[in-house]
Amino acid sequence: MSKKVVALGGGHGLAATLTALRSLTSDITAIVTVADNGGSSGRLREEFPILPPGDLRMALAALCSDDEWGRSWAQIMQYRFTSEGPLNGHAVGNLLLAALWDRDEDTVAGLDRVGALLKVVGRVLPMAAEPLDIEATFESSSGTQIVRGQAEVATTKGKLKTLRIIPEVPAAQPEALTAIKDAEWITMGPGSWFSSVIPHLLVPSLRDALIETDAKKILLLNLDSADKSAGEYAGYSPLEHLQILQRYAPGLRFDLVILDSSAEGATELHSYLSTIGSELLVADLRSSGAPLHHDVKKLGHLFAHIATEKLVG
Repeated sequence: MSKKVVALGGGHGLAATLTALRSLTSDITAIVTVADNGGSSGRLREEFPILPPGDLRMALAALCSDDEWGRSWAQIMQYRFTSEGPLNGHAVGNLLLAALWDRDEDTVAGLDRVGALLKVVGRVLPMAAEPLDIEATFESSSGTQIVRGQAEVATTKGKLKTLRIIPEVPAAQPEALTAIKDAEWITMGPGSWFSSVIPHLLVPSLRDALIETDAKKILLLNLDSADKSAGEYAGYSPLEHLQILQRYAPGLRFDLVILDSSAEGATELHSYLSTIGSELLVADLRSSGAPLHHDVKKLGHLFAHIATEKLVG
């Protein structure tokens, strides 16, 4: 497969997708959320006027070259200090990106420089040209709650009523818009639905580019949708996940929606997708060692199947 692929998301979900895709194509662009306010990234945001580096670092590590040089540098990038001092919890890759950005103040140039060091397959870009915050309103049996911050949105329980980013109309990264325009495939997900996936659709120019592109679009739903005790959005069905996403991008249609075979609600989702011209593909994607994460090899086989069977042109 020689497709030009753009993958959107953040965190472990995007990293899994990138690792799977890199076995099929070298023309990959990762577009990553920039609203992380927790852990090492949050502390660096407080100290420097930079994008949160954590999700960008993970995407770079996922795309590193599959040789001793690339794998060893990826491990170094992911290494976290353990100490009683201020370095505790910081990832080496976060500090490297912060240093490059603090020196040159050019976000994309810094990412490209680290990409060259790791000999990455493809390119990693932020979705916006400035750091963002996420704010959400949830309703639960205890009432209405407004929370701000990616980490807080990701851990708050209740039904989502509204999701916002601050500032409300940020500028998308220009290189990200170009990548979407030129793409043949676009993937979204898996990942934290409210804090890693949907935020891409809250950047107006990015949302418009996704709607207008002729690329074939693939949505990967999360694995824990049927587990009411786990995950960021416990209690939502796969169909509700899709409908929440569509609420923020009514004109966005996915050619293919991928659901894990262990999830409940496949029949309901298939019926809905058939009315909007989308196709459902159900496959075993769960990792046996980490049941809330996708298995990278299974994802790779799935993408190869999609390309071979031309389910998505």
